[in-house]
Amino acid sequence: MPTSSSGTGQRPRSRAAAGLPALTADSIVSAATALTAQRGLDNWTLRELARAVEAYPAVIYHHVGDRDAVVNAVVDRVVGLLELPDERLPWQEWFTELLDGLRAVLRTYPGCARRLALFGPSVQAATRTIDAGIGVLLAAGFGRESVLAYNLLVMTACQFVAMEDDRDGALALRLDNTEAYAAYRRRDDLPGMAELGAAMHDLMGDPDLASSYYAQLYDYAVRRCLDGLAHRLDELHNSDGAGLTAT
Repeated sequence: MPTSSSGTGQRPRSRAAAGLPALTADSIVSAATALTAQRGLDNWTLRELARAVEAYPAVIYHHVGDRDAVVNAVVDRVVGLLELPDERLPWQEWFTELLDGLRAVLRTYPGCARRLALFGPSVQAATRTIDAGIGVLLAAGFGRESVLAYNLLVMTACQFVAMEDDRDGALALRLDNTEAYAAYRRRDDLPGMAELGAAMHDLMGDPDLASSYYAQLYDYAVRRCLDGLAHRLDELHNSDGAGLTAT
């Protein structure tokens, strides 16, 4: 925060007098986005943000608003980092590429995925992605179901990333559970648990496999959603009034 003027005991009247750059809403949101990358969206306070930009909390209220307003701006900023795939790609490839990129962006800024899953971004921030994504589905033939299909894919992706973010903060519990499940790998009387136990035992013995487990789970979820939608698209194409009515 600004400090007192040398020898006077009084604070400078401006940031320029204190040798600080002018503060803007954009610079505040940039600082909050950086704090989110370092700590997660829910793990910094408005006072900590104020210290990061060397200002008083009242200045943040003036330029951006309360913490919820700053958080919303951060989420919108993160959504804006998402690159859209080439519109010429087939719809399944387009969404595979989009959602691969979405995970990479959201994992860089922990906590944003949960916020998006619950509330979504602002209309202004979402317009570019929504218009492109639903447009791809409309062109593929999903018709009035395009909105449902888009929300299924994006919300599934956000929920899986949110789960991954949350589990990062509970490593000890994850390890305890993994060990407990692995103990079932030789239970012939419980074949389902034995299969899970064998998988968990493999994870415990292979650091590379363990480190990529949630990425594989995310990829599996996305691809199976796409498979299901491809099947649904076949149904729509084979029905009367394809894409306009649900079966």
